[in-house]
Amino acid sequence: MAAYDIAVIGAGIAGASLAAELAAQTGSGEGIVLLEAEDQPGYHTTGRSAAFWSETYGGPGIVPLSLASGDSLCDMGFLHRRGALHMVRGDAMGTLDSFMATYADTGAKLEKVGRQVMEAHVPGLRPEWQGAVYEPECSDIDVAGLHQHYLGQAARAGASLSCRARVVSCRRTAGAWQITCADGRSFEAALLVNAAGAWADEIARLAGAAPLGITPYRRTVVQLALGRVPPPDLPLVLDIGGTFYFKPENGRLWLSPHDEVADRPGDVAADEMAVAEAIDRFENVVDWPVDRVERRWAGLRSFAPDRLPVYGYDPDCEGFFWCAGQGGFGIQTAPAAARMAARLVTGAAPEEGDFGIDPAAYLPGRFREVPRDVPGG
Repeated sequence: MAAYDIAVIGAGIAGASLAAELAAQTGSGEGIVLLEAEDQPGYHTTGRSAAFWSETYGGPGIVPLSLASGDSLCDMGFLHRRGALHMVRGDAMGTLDSFMATYADTGAKLEKVGRQVMEAHVPGLRPEWQGAVYEPECSDIDVAGLHQHYLGQAARAGASLSCRARVVSCRRTAGAWQITCADGRSFEAALLVNAAGAWADEIARLAGAAPLGITPYRRTVVQLALGRVPPPDLPLVLDIGGTFYFKPENGRLWLSPHDEVADRPGDVAADEMAVAEAIDRFENVVDWPVDRVERRWAGLRSFAPDRLPVYGYDPDCEGFFWCAGQGGFGIQTAPAAARMAARLVTGAAPEEGDFGIDPAAYLPGRFREVPRDVPGG
């Protein structure tokens, strides 16, 4: 049995970034193992991201993590500025002020714009779309590059990665976790980090920890070939009401109906009705002809009941640390979230250059007074 100080279950962006940050903070990754159920890390969620960084994505409670991560992502070369237009129809102009008010004290950079600015950004915009909030800092993010950066950083520090290591048993004995995988391999670790994404509650049950109600939701994305090449500088275009978003990608268009359907952990596929809804909504935004659907896929975004991520030691299960419920924004918040979580793991005091995020809102103990085995969101 291989013995480690820390076993991180899940090698998507959450587990990879935390492992890399733990290795950096402790000076060595040799005591860390990443246990990944699939043939390769990031298969279910990280590898299926729509690949944008937005200050408003995830709501006001996520803004501190996003803003704290933005400069780091830019410095590392993983962001490319695009901008975003959060649009409304003429009969819903009042929602612009509500949207602005929601983020008024968060530090997010937003400005209201009218039809003239919208037309300059989105040629062929249909006339019913009359107002928008422009988010200038919204950027494309190199998800694969960022994920590989963290995996590489962890590996260079000595951390081990074991793929096809689906955990089927976790038992704590004499101050250490005995972890068994489906293929018979076993590992021992003093600390178990639950970065299992959609499987986070399942891992908690295996370890004897109370599940938090972390629920996976399916999100569908399609790649369209259009009768015209979308402008390469087209911003990310979203409906404030949450019924679509789209952006250009290498001469094609990535489009989502912004669906959010509770699902089971697993390898999800695009829903054909969601694909049809996405195209119908897109055709009611711009007059661009759709030639064909070239690709379609779906990913799982997992949320805790209050829609905030969960970072911290379980208050009732010794040696069990939560790093879960990132809801799709785990990629854009990775630098700040991983550093904050690593400090919680080690108990180290903040240092100059840290992001200064207060972890109180993200600790798992916030669910102690509510039922924790009922999915929420």
